[in-house]
Amino acid sequence: MAELKTKKNDANVEDFLNSVENEKKRADSFAIMNLMQEVTGEKPAMWGNSIVGFGSYTYKYASGRKADWMLTGFSPRKQYLTLYIMSGFEQYDNLLDKLGKYKLGKSCLYIKKLEDVDQDVLRELVRQSVEYMKKISV
Repeated sequence: MAELKTKKNDANVEDFLNSVENEKKRADSFAIMNLMQEVTGEKPAMWGNSIVGFGSYTYKYASGRKADWMLTGFSPRKQYLTLYIMSGFEQYDNLLDKLGKYKLGKSCLYIKKLEDVDQDVLRELVRQSVEYMKKISV
């Protein structure tokens, strides 16, 4: 089986965030970094060359192979700020109803700018997801 390409590394998170060209997206990225660091109690780390992740958990593939991945994280992509909510969204309808403007992927929350969402609700969504992921880690 192929090895994961996106791995935790020693690249400097602040240097990466300071390289974000759009000033608003850069400021929002630092705010999200602070929110996730506060919620997780973990220091930010680069995963690959464009994801800022917090903590890690171990999961097991159906084949029995194990791998580590971040508990939560984000990436300031060109179109959206992409937040990685690793537990998915099925159990968070009540929070999503109060969150604001966003789009969803399987484990990705896409927002244009931080002011489009309620940050207290976002904080709670991240907190609940991280708590869940810690419980299911193998």
